[in-house]
Amino acid sequence: MRIHIQNPPPDDLFVITPRQWADAAARRPDIGLGHDVSYADSDDGFAAGMADAELLIGTPGTLKGRVLAGAAKLKMVFVMAAGMDKLMPFDWLPPGVALLNNRGAHGPKMREFALMALAMLNNRMPAYATQQRREDWTGHFTTILRGKTCTVVGVGDLGGNAGAAARSQGMTTIGVRTTPAPHPEFDRMVAISDIDTVLPESEFLVLACPLLPETRNLMSRARLSKLPKGAKIINVGRGALLDQDALCDLLDSGHLDGAVIDVTTPEPLPKGHRAWTTANLVITPHVSADSPATYNPDSLDILLENLRARRAGTQLPNQVELGRGY
Repeated sequence: MRIHIQNPPPDDLFVITPRQWADAAARRPDIGLGHDVSYADSDDGFAAGMADAELLIGTPGTLKGRVLAGAAKLKMVFVMAAGMDKLMPFDWLPPGVALLNNRGAHGPKMREFALMALAMLNNRMPAYATQQRREDWTGHFTTILRGKTCTVVGVGDLGGNAGAAARSQGMTTIGVRTTPAPHPEFDRMVAISDIDTVLPESEFLVLACPLLPETRNLMSRARLSKLPKGAKIINVGRGALLDQDALCDLLDSGHLDGAVIDVTTPEPLPKGHRAWTTANLVITPHVSADSPATYNPDSLDILLENLRARRAGTQLPNQVELGRGY
């Protein structure tokens, strides 16, 4: 297959290298060897690579705004991301071209991040960080995580691993997704349409769902207010899943005890934004689920498994349903 890889700038940690491709091909020689692969990080390189490319690989940033209408041989686009919101609507995708994401590449790092965030919030580390800035020695004695309730909205790769992190500490786990089908990491599942029924018991709330029209502002001010006093929030999905100003207000008022957010609105968060100085709020700059050591190798392994499925004539495991956006 003729493959073109459109990379980010050379100083980016997530550039796909010829060595990484060769290693991935060697791990799955039956499907990985024999391809003609080109690499570029410029507009000219993109134009040259797409002249005969059958498969295009890139990040949302390197693909956004690209015109693919002239790529006559293109059959597949593999995006080095799970969330597709930055590339919606999909009117840039030529008819008949399969769009794939790298769902499955984020899980191990997410499990570690979720465990860290749960432990931080339970031990009131955001509060201590706030106190440290004002030289305040007030102590907070907290109980352990075991027996507390953690609700996770979105139970794909990110949310499933967040649920696993919570369960590993003996927490009661509730999963929320489109349909309440059982999931091995959750004690109970509810449909997204019934989310309001579980918010009052959610001592910890993890947002890990994709950003879609129906999930934008899912956690509105009214819904955030339904959480019990002292609830804690982790957002590893997208900033626009919640009302950020309401989050800050409810932290300031003390209704919410703390929050760890890896995503914001906008990104990057501008200097002077109130969230930077909101009490008991820890912000990380969209780094929760990507490990430079494993992200590209795992993503390429996922791609090759999809090529194997394509060769076998079976459903592509990572094909995005354009009507759903994931």
